[in-house]
Amino acid sequence: MKWKVHGLFFVLIVFLLSGCMYPKEELAKNQIPYKDQIQAVQTAVDDFKKDNGGILPIKTKDAETPIYQKYPIDFKKITPKYLSEPPGNAYENGGIFQYVLVDVETNPTVKLLDLRITETIRDINLRIKAKGYPPYKEQIAKNVFSLDYKKLGYEKAPYAVSPFTNQNLSFVITGNAEVFVDYRPDLYQALQKTDTQLKPGDDIRSILVNESMFVPAYSLPYTVDEKTKEPVFLEK
Repeated sequence: MKWKVHGLFFVLIVFLLSGCMYPKEELAKNQIPYKDQIQAVQTAVDDFKKDNGGILPIKTKDAETPIYQKYPIDFKKITPKYLSEPPGNAYENGGIFQYVLVDVETNPTVKLLDLRITETIRDINLRIKAKGYPPYKEQIAKNVFSLDYKKLGYEKAPYAVSPFTNQNLSFVITGNAEVFVDYRPDLYQALQKTDTQLKPGDDIRSILVNESMFVPAYSLPYTVDEKTKEPVFLEK
């Protein structure tokens, strides 16, 4: 009888552990940016465009939508005819990535937008709304500021994990109280490697996009400093 009790207890433990592990395994799959999945979506987009007179399978966004969030792919338009279902890492299938298009006018290309950044920004905005105003800390550039996170109730400053370099990136806020990710560390690294000729006034975010599967979500425009050749915010 004692053995049976111990046996049942062991089975119960195994069952509970396997139940806990399964969601984590599924979650891991939803967090991996697979190149073959991106290529499958790219093929579906290209085929849809060819069959529909150049029209792209995208959701309609406001004209003021930032460029890298402006052209999300509408999977309802390409499934199941061109693609059996959205990739497992797509938001529409429980994943953490939104599939978007860049270069829609000349060469529509599929890229990924990491939605975990969206959640952090949403939390910052909720805290700002609760406080009634954004607690600006220091001015970084024209109309770009850092935030006093302690006044927003944070023990530690929130950050975004870069999809380009995996380093932690800070957030900035504009005078209009819009929160953005500061991609200067990523851009600095990219500038050391690129052969692309860039000059002050150019928006240099493309060097991140061209060499990766991702787009710099929630980013302000950047350019190169005329003297230091380092990334700086592009003043409009």
